[in-house]
Amino acid sequence: MKKFFKEFKAFITRGNVIDMAVGVIVGGAFTAIVTALTTHVFQPLVNWALAGAGGGLESAVTMLKAVEVDGVIDMSQSIYIDWGAVISAVLNFLIIALILFSIVKAINKLHEVSAPKYYGYDKKEYYAMRRAGKSEEEIEKLAAARDKAKAEADAAAAEEAKKHTVEYLLEEIKTLLEKQSEK
Repeated sequence: MKKFFKEFKAFITRGNVIDMAVGVIVGGAFTAIVTALTTHVFQPLVNWALAGAGGGLESAVTMLKAVEVDGVIDMSQSIYIDWGAVISAVLNFLIIALILFSIVKAINKLHEVSAPKYYGYDKKEYYAMRRAGKSEEEIEKLAAARDKAKAEADAAAAEEAKKHTVEYLLEEIKTLLEKQSEK
């Protein structure tokens, strides 16, 4: 049992779990703000637009069972589809998705900027060079020289591979035949 609580403590105090908990709490609060915006601002506007387009408030809802009290429809007891609420929920989803996308994009950009550059070396190689006293500039120059040498080797390998193509061999044969015909 002691081991269980020790593992649980290690799990719960891990940075990712705490970050996730903060994200859930902030996300819940933010969702409440967006829901209030869509319910109390967008939904009435959508209902107003639907009523204006359809010729009355009846077009903003589809009445399934109307309950009349004193000749007036009692909406609290009636069964109806509120199209403004449906459209408002879709807008709510789209707004939250757009904002989450923007937040994730900004966080990823921040991670890109703040992430250390390893210049194509793995972390162990990079930190071994740093411990050996190499400066950031020296490591960058070494990486550039390494990349240049690799590019030259790749180009030489591509040139060598080109010599074994049918087109290259036919060109060589053509050149030899032209030289023989000139003699």
